[in-house]
Formats: sequence, structure tokens, C-alpha cells
Amino acid sequence: MPTTRISLDLAPGWHGKINPPRVIPTSVHGVLDYAASGFNLAVPSIMGLKDSPAASRMPRIVGGAGTVYSLLTDYELGLVRRIPMPVHLALDAAKGALLASSPWLFGFAGKGTRYWLPHVALGTADVLAALTSRKYPS
Repeated sequence: MPTTRISLDLAPGWHGKINPPRVIPTSVHGVLDYAASGFNLAVPSIMGLKDSPAASRMPRIVGGAGTVYSLLTDYELGLVRRIPMPVHLALDAAKGALLASSPWLFGFAGKGTRYWLPHVALGTADVLAALTSRKYPS
């Protein structure tokens, strides 16, 4: 008996690839980089995370790293312009994944929501920004 195959393509042109539309211009991404880095540096104080060294350290590490490689990125807000934007976006995605998973990797998720939620929210935002930002200046 012949079978009938029904196919529904919800994302024409993607064909199984994770390739979302890149709608954030590099100039806007630059502003987001510096704002997010500053916020990451401030989160431990804002959220009162000083009693957990790992929970305090992670946002500060990624905030500092983000500032440094943003200054070195070849985009409108880069100072030295040595890191290509596609590499910068890969660093953003890796940094975001590390930050979002850090409460479980370093064992402070069990301390309560205020210890893990900022890490997950900021890390997820980093990954989403990396996936939706343009790879080259307009």
C-alpha cells in the first residue's frame, strides 16, 4: 500500500539549520555590548550576591571579558578593531552559554532564585544577541 507523506515547512530556506534573521545592526550591538558588560559588573552588588563568591565572580568575569573584546572588535564602537565581528559573535554566544549555565556548573543554583536568575537571563540575552546580530557593519 502506498504511503502519503505530508511535509510542513515552517521556516522556508532554513532546512534544519539554526540561522535566524540577523536584524541587529553592528552599531546597536556595540551599544548593547558595553551596556551589558556594565550591567554584568554591577549585578553582584545590585542582587546582593557577595555571600557567594562564585555567583559574584561569574558576572564580573564575563563583564570584564566582554568589555575587553568589544574594545578590540572591528565594528563601529571598537577601539583597536582587530577581532572580526563573526569571531566576536561566537565569543558572545560562548560567554552567554557559560554565564547561563554557571549556577549549576559552579554549584550556587541551590542558594535561591536571586543567585541563578540573573545569570540565566543575562546569559540567554547574550546568546540571543549573538544569533540575531549582523556579522558585518552596514
